[in-house]
Amino acid sequence: MTAQDTVRRVTKRRARTRANLLDAAFAVFAAKGFGRVSIEEVCEAAGYSRGAFYSNFATLDELFFALYRERADLIAAQVADALGQDGPDLDVPASVDRVTEVLLLDVDWLLVKTDFLVHAARDPAVAHALLDHRTRLREAIADRLFRARGHTELPAVLGDADGAARAVVAAYDGVTTQLLLDRNVDAARSWLKQLLTALLTDGSGTTA
Repeated sequence: MTAQDTVRRVTKRRARTRANLLDAAFAVFAAKGFGRVSIEEVCEAAGYSRGAFYSNFATLDELFFALYRERADLIAAQVADALGQDGPDLDVPASVDRVTEVLLLDVDWLLVKTDFLVHAARDPAVAHALLDHRTRLREAIADRLFRARGHTELPAVLGDADGAARAVVAAYDGVTTQLLLDRNVDAARSWLKQLLTALLTDGSGTTA
C-alpha cells in the first residue's frame, strides 16, 4: 500500500467518523435539547471516544453549528432545485408544488433548529453565522424570482424579488412553528402550499 493510499483511507475514515458523530448528535440533541447534552453523551451515542470527537470538533458548539449548516444547506439546495426547473418563465403554482413536496419538514430537525435559534439569540457570533445562512437561502429564492422578471409578475405588495423571498422564508418559519406543536406533517405541507400560492400569485393560482 502506498503512502497516498494510506492518506486516502485515513481521510475516508475521518469523514465517516465525523458523519457518524453528526448523526448521533442530531438524535441526542433532538431528544434532550442542546443545553442538556454533553460531549460524553454524543460520543456514547456514536460509539466513539472523546479523542475521536476532538479530532473533528473543538467544542460542542462547533459540532452543533456543523449540524445546523448541513441541514440548512440541504434545505437551500432543495428550494433552489425546485425553483430552477422552469425556463425563463416561472410557473409559480408548479414551483410551489415542487417546493412543498420536497422541502424538509422533520420535527426532530425543527427541535434542533429551534434550540439553535435560542442559542444564537444569546450569542452575537452565532447569530451572525445563522443570519448568514438564512441570507443565503433568501438570496437563492430571490435570485430565481429576479431571473423570472419580465416573464412572471409578482404581486406588487411584495415589492421586489427580495421582498418576495423574505415572505417565502417567513411563511416557512410560521408553518414549521405550528408543526412543532401539532406534529402534523401533511397539514404543514398543505398549509405551506396555500400560503406560498397566496403570497406569490393573485390568490387564484395565477401570477398577478
